[in-house]
Amino acid sequence: MEGLLDFVLRDILTRVGGVQRCVSEFIRITDTLLPERVFERLVPELRQGCQTLSGVPVRPQLLGSDPICLADNAARLASMGPNGVDLNFGCPSPVVNRHRGGAALLDEPELLFKIVSEVRRAVPAQQPVSAKMRLGLNDDSRAEACALAIEAAGASELVVHARTKVDGYRPPAYWERVGDIRQVVKLPLVANGEIWTAADAQACRLASGCHSLMLGRGIVANPGLALEILAAQSPHGALEPGAGSNAVMVLPWEQLLPLIADFWRLVGQHLRRDQQTGRLKQWLNLLRRVYPQAQLAFEAVKTFHHPADVDAWLAKQMGGLEFCIAGAMSQ
Repeated sequence: MEGLLDFVLRDILTRVGGVQRCVSEFIRITDTLLPERVFERLVPELRQGCQTLSGVPVRPQLLGSDPICLADNAARLASMGPNGVDLNFGCPSPVVNRHRGGAALLDEPELLFKIVSEVRRAVPAQQPVSAKMRLGLNDDSRAEACALAIEAAGASELVVHARTKVDGYRPPAYWERVGDIRQVVKLPLVANGEIWTAADAQACRLASGCHSLMLGRGIVANPGLALEILAAQSPHGALEPGAGSNAVMVLPWEQLLPLIADFWRLVGQHLRRDQQTGRLKQWLNLLRRVYPQAQLAFEAVKTFHHPADVDAWLAKQMGGLEFCIAGAMSQ
């Protein structure tokens, strides 16, 4: 989720709990062997055992179409100690796809096989090589062929976003098609797409046959979603009677607000000044899908362009607590 779920938001969301592993934003590979400092800039968790500060592993993700160049970069990345390398065959961005990246490769199962094979050979055997794909580019007719190619090439895990590139992020997600893929491959599958609630998680599991789930926009909109899913399921993995889309929020707004303040601190420390207010608005915009308070917060900050204005607003929301945001001390 380029430009959204970066290391700043990974830090904040994993503090809430319930997440077992993160995958980084994609690192674009063209025809260059990237230096270690570039990997560290994009995935700074590499400097701390490739974990968030909460101890959740982060798996860096590569995107590209040149098998040899991807393999060379994967080898360098693997030498930096991550718990595996992930490959992106799912990004629907038109810009990425025009440069033969992400979901554009889903019309070429043979190329998927070459990429995964070369990366698997380049990465030490003890480090997993996983991949993420969509159901296809323009349609889902090659979904099974792509999954089989990725499996045959030696991938250890496959995440399937249950929509095609053309579908984008429009509902619904076709979870049952992940179930079809599960019938033809043996490698572990993870289902992804349109999981906003504990009830969605259960419906996805039933339709796909997958117990493991990847959360994207759903956990950005509801940072307690992973905990909500865990709390709603029985010891056997089924949703408890009565749990569903109206399940009690695991993370009240009063507990989320200090995390928003921490997010703003980190944004001030790591992002350019002209990017800072936009990042806060971006998160609040998704949060208002779940939290009425986020709607009010979004209305309050949507006209702000200067970090100092956000400082003053957040200081008021936090009841006058002292905190350092955007490089300045506020009261």
